[in-house]
Amino acid sequence: MNPLAKFLTALVVAIALLASLNPFIAGGLLLVELVALPFVGLSPRKIARVGWPIAVAALLATLTTALYGRPFGHTYWAWGPILITEGSLILAVTIGLRVLAIGLPGVVLFATVDAVDLADALAQLWRLPQRFVYGALAAMRLIDVLAEDWQTLSLARRARGLGAGRLPLATLGRRFAQVFALFVLALRRGSTLALAMDARGFGAPVQRTYARPSLWRPRDSVLVTVMSLVAGGVIVLSVIWGSGVDGIG
Repeated sequence: MNPLAKFLTALVVAIALLASLNPFIAGGLLLVELVALPFVGLSPRKIARVGWPIAVAALLATLTTALYGRPFGHTYWAWGPILITEGSLILAVTIGLRVLAIGLPGVVLFATVDAVDLADALAQLWRLPQRFVYGALAAMRLIDVLAEDWQTLSLARRARGLGAGRLPLATLGRRFAQVFALFVLALRRGSTLALAMDARGFGAPVQRTYARPSLWRPRDSVLVTVMSLVAGGVIVLSVIWGSGVDGIG
């Protein structure tokens, strides 16, 4: 499946959920996403490994909304600024479901899409500037290299005796100097990368060829069309049913 199809699917789902504040709609879309997960090749263990930040964010959003959300309806508990009401609990559940339903497609996109395939699709199908697309791809690949450079700088400074002292100001000064050295290394790598891309003709006014053609298949169109119809139906239902939470316009 083309990476752009997954990206567009996640985008239309997010737009539909942002346009609706109905807990039943958010829960229904989340259920559809959970049912569709086996078809994208993700096991529950892998989803839990890469998607736990989304679950934590949803839990925190639900908790804070339940404690400090807009109060209306029956009051269950009040203590200082904390006011738990019927409306705040419904709103909290809605917010939690929306966070999960919006974040889950992003997790699937992150876990199943290769960065190289996405860059090829953006350059070939959407005709984005090749220099920008492949430059961003190369920059992403250099993140691991920068992490190794940071460790090398730490070992080199320690070998030269620059890591002594535990005072807060001394530690802050050492970190600043090391960050500046890493910044200089990043600039040098960026200049080398820019020269290499220019030497290979990126940004030239001629049509380039690709070693990995990015194809848009009928199943990609079916996926985007179906999810667009679902998203449109969600927006229509949200307009007909309203927010689903009394007191929220």
